[in-house]
Amino acid sequence: MDNVVARLMRYAKVWSESDYHANRGTTPSTDRQFDMARLLVEELHGMGVDNAFMDDTCYVYASVPATPGCEHLPAIGLIAHMDTTPDMTGKDVKPQILHYEGGDLVLNPEQNIVMKGSDFPELQKFVGQDLVCSDGTTLLGADDKAGIAIILQAVEELLAENAPHGAIKLGFTPDEEIGLGASHFDVKGFGADFAYTLDGGDITDYEYETFNAAKSVVTVHGFSIHPGTSKDRMKNALLIAMEYNALLPALETPAHTEGYEGFFHLQEMHGKVEEAAMEYIIRDHSMERFRQRTAAMDAAAEQINRRYGPGTVTVDTQDQYYNMYEVLKDHMEIVELAEAAMKGAGIAEPTHSPIRGGTDGCMLTYQGLLCPNLPSAGHNAHGRFEFAPVESLKTGVRTVKQLLSPALIEAVILKKEK
Repeated sequence: MDNVVARLMRYAKVWSESDYHANRGTTPSTDRQFDMARLLVEELHGMGVDNAFMDDTCYVYASVPATPGCEHLPAIGLIAHMDTTPDMTGKDVKPQILHYEGGDLVLNPEQNIVMKGSDFPELQKFVGQDLVCSDGTTLLGADDKAGIAIILQAVEELLAENAPHGAIKLGFTPDEEIGLGASHFDVKGFGADFAYTLDGGDITDYEYETFNAAKSVVTVHGFSIHPGTSKDRMKNALLIAMEYNALLPALETPAHTEGYEGFFHLQEMHGKVEEAAMEYIIRDHSMERFRQRTAAMDAAAEQINRRYGPGTVTVDTQDQYYNMYEVLKDHMEIVELAEAAMKGAGIAEPTHSPIRGGTDGCMLTYQGLLCPNLPSAGHNAHGRFEFAPVESLKTGVRTVKQLLSPALIEAVILKKEK
């Protein structure tokens, strides 16, 4: 039988990076994601899950039927994404296992790539443990290949042990890192009563709150004329764009916020004197504050237009997703099941944190599939210093097996329904 560490290291070597700039009408955004999908289908078939398949948009689905006597249990879905972020290359990943004894951790002596303990104080939690890392020239891809490895390892062990369980629904998605992971997910065909994404961080922390999110494109219309004869006539769109941004709260940006604090984030700016454009994302856990933030974008445009004339600035804001807690708060028994499973796996005091972003689970929850988020043991996602502790990966496997335990489901879910 395989083990969860070997799975992660094998998956990490598959280049499955998505692409922010691909045609949004094409799914997946990169053909290389099919390589990961095909590998997972092959492995599921090898485990005896013969109904596993990949559809033409690169979603992988599989179903494990309930064992005799467990048909009354709810069908539980387990979901993780196959792509890695475009923020740092996931090509030619060279995973390795390093033993951490404290202080700095050398990932690559030849290139002097060092994970400094002073930069990453959370490393101190793992002194004396083995960590799965890259060689520092790429990310590792534990986001979210650790989630996939945990799910498949847990399912393989349950099948090998002939352990009783209800129906298990498996789903692996492309393009989560570019916000499209749930776009073509077949919720009805998936057939789960509720589900969990495994796409979190520290193995002790689970999540059921996300941001409310919007994207805003601010376009500034200027007037270009020769600088030598421009007095009282030129309207420099680039300078006006800077004035617009200055009207937003300077300290309400990602670099100055944490926890439940929302933000305005200027992601991209480009243009010339004649026209300039800025792309923002707007985030807040509170719907009231979220609406105040989107209104502030319009208010800033109104002020600029009073200065420079109507139509100088236009704002196009589109909602992206909403806080899944607003749906899950009426179904907290599935969150309670997650916490009970974590305790059963040996985590004495599970914690929960607000997600400062979104997940497939957030989107799926609003599509009718309740889907909080479980940890997948990865740390420092989206960069060269990403790592996954071996013991945390093993704990993740135990957590999933506990989550599927008939006794726990009876005690937490079915008892409450009665």
